[in-house]
Parts: sequence; structure tokens; C-alpha cells
Amino acid sequence: MSRRSTWVLGALAAALAVSGGGYAVIAQPQRDDAARERRADGLPPATAPVQRGDLSSGLQVEGTLGFAQERKLNASGPGVLTWIAGEGSAVERDGKLYEVNGRAVRLMYGAVPMYRPLKAGDKGEDVKQLKRNLQALGYGTGLDPQDGTFTAGTATAVKRWQKAHKTAETGEVAKEDIAFASGPQRVRKNDAAVGDEPGPGKAVLTVTGTERIVRFQLETAKAAAAKTGEPVTVRLPGGTTATGKIDSVGGAADAGDGNEGNGGGGAGGGAGGDGKAKVEVSVAFDKPAEVNAPDQSPVSVGLTGETRKGVLSVPVNALLALAGGGFGVQVVEDGRARDVKVELGMFGSGRVEVTGDALKEGMRVGIPKL
Repeated sequence: MSRRSTWVLGALAAALAVSGGGYAVIAQPQRDDAARERRADGLPPATAPVQRGDLSSGLQVEGTLGFAQERKLNASGPGVLTWIAGEGSAVERDGKLYEVNGRAVRLMYGAVPMYRPLKAGDKGEDVKQLKRNLQALGYGTGLDPQDGTFTAGTATAVKRWQKAHKTAETGEVAKEDIAFASGPQRVRKNDAAVGDEPGPGKAVLTVTGTERIVRFQLETAKAAAAKTGEPVTVRLPGGTTATGKIDSVGGAADAGDGNEGNGGGGAGGGAGGDGKAKVEVSVAFDKPAEVNAPDQSPVSVGLTGETRKGVLSVPVNALLALAGGGFGVQVVEDGRARDVKVELGMFGSGRVEVTGDALKEGMRVGIPKL
């Protein structure tokens, strides 16, 4: 090896600063540890090929297995809590979430919350939601779910529903009779207990969707490595893997949690305990029903990141810090070694993209023998 250069391994530390899709290398003070590996003939102790192919900047991050769409379910009126769905239970359409003064609050599917009683003459998206649910349950045959008016036919369907549950057949739906949610709900936590008087607006249950997801945090500077819709591989407890896609990227990560990759967090801050700004990322599984690991289990997520097609690359430890500045590789041909200056591109999977007029696929470059 030339005395004018030294291998970057240890000297470079292969530090990456990812910003807007660009990759910068940060050099550290040089150490000539690899010089001890020089052969008497001046050739490097080992070589590796210059390869042409696709290079990915994929990352491995730590996350937490959870459930989708966590939210608090508040009491809709005053009274004593007489029954509540157990933690870990799943509640489907028309199932009971809890009871106040012996009156059941049942789950119906819809995006608009139950913010008012529904009765003849009312109009709105919440009326459409009610009609769709009554139809799905078999009580609303003949109803037009695209008509947002509470008609006489709607009242008749409501009475059928009330009769099935042995409640007063009023033909009206009280605000405290229904809670709307996007789909089946899983009870993550009881925020109140039987005998409590939660009162309007006070949390009774913490619920989530029933589909499994993974949440993790990324430093804002690395967020470009996670794009919505991109495929990922999740390593689950026990060593099994599952495939999925990035479902969402954004929203400040919980400032109280400094562990990158931790799945906790809502939009409470934006900086972890290490002071670095972070965003929360969620992953939806391709086959969520097949994911059976316990809630809050730690998992590892493999991100594809950016991919460069058909580029030349060498192992990261083949890089030389040239005495005159910049970086190079040591090309070994016909029993001789020569330094070739290169421009660096993307790093990924232990390799680095390199460009240079004198560099070709299949060439051998020197590496330290570790």
C-alpha cells in the first residue's frame, strides 16, 4: 500500500449523514491500523471485487408490535358503570362495549362519532351510518344507505333492533345507545371499573382496531428511508418473519421516549431523550391475521430505503483516505497495486457506490484482513 494513503476502516468510521436523499461521509482522524497488515511485496492482504448491481440503503430498526388506531372511548352520559368489556377482548358490530345503569352501549361501524340522538327527520352522514349498520344486521331491509334522512322505514328498522335486544321500542336511537368506530375494536385497557361513575366525557375504555401493526421511530434526518407504501420485512419474536408495507410516516414521536425504534408515542413532542427530532412510522402487515405475537412485543423492521440501479460498488472497508484529500481504492492487477481516486455515492449493506474513470466491474480492490 502507498505510504500516501491508508485504509479508511476505523479512520473513516463510515458515518452517514442522510439528508433529503443525499449521503455524506464524515471523515475522522486517520489511524494506520491496517498498515500492520501490509505484505512484504506491497500488495494488500486481501482483495474483493468491484461489483455492478442494485444497491439499497436499507436500515434495520427496532419497533413495537401493537394494534391500529388506538383511542379513548368516553362515557356518553352520567350514571354508574354496571358492566365493561374485558381487556384483550374483541368487540364486533352490535357488540356491547359497556353498560351504564344497566343500559348497553353498543358498537356500530362508521367514521362520524355519535354526537346526538337520532330520530325521525334527522339528516346527515351519521344517519347513513346507522342505516348501513341496520342493513348489515338484518333489520333494515329496503333502506337506502345513500339517503341521509331518518325516514319512517328507518324508525321501523330501529324498532326491530331494539326488540331483538329487549329494550323499549321507541324507534329512536339515544346518544348513549351507540358508539361509532371504524370497525371491530379490541379493548386494550379499562379506564374505569364496574361501580365507577365516569360521567360525560370521561374515558371508560382504551380501544384499538383489531389488525396488527408495528410502530417505530426514526430520526427526522433518516425519515427519507421510510416511504409510504414501500415493502418491509418484520422479524417477530421467535425468529419468524412477516411482510408488510409502510402505512404512515409523520407525526412527532413522543418526546419522553428516547429510544429510536420504540413503538410508543403519540404526537407529544418530536425529540427523544437524546434530543434528536424523530417521527413515528407505522407498518401494516400484508397478512395481519397470521401475526400472533403478544401485544407490545419488540420486533425488528427491515426498511428497503433508496435503491440505486446498476451502480458500481465496493466493500466499505476498501476505501482509502488519500493524502491529497478525498477517497480512493487500491486496484490490484497483474501483481501490482495502484491507488485510484473515486467519488462516493450511496452506502448500503456494507458496500458503497463508487464512480471513477479508471474503475471497472470485476476489478479487484484491496481490503484489510480483519
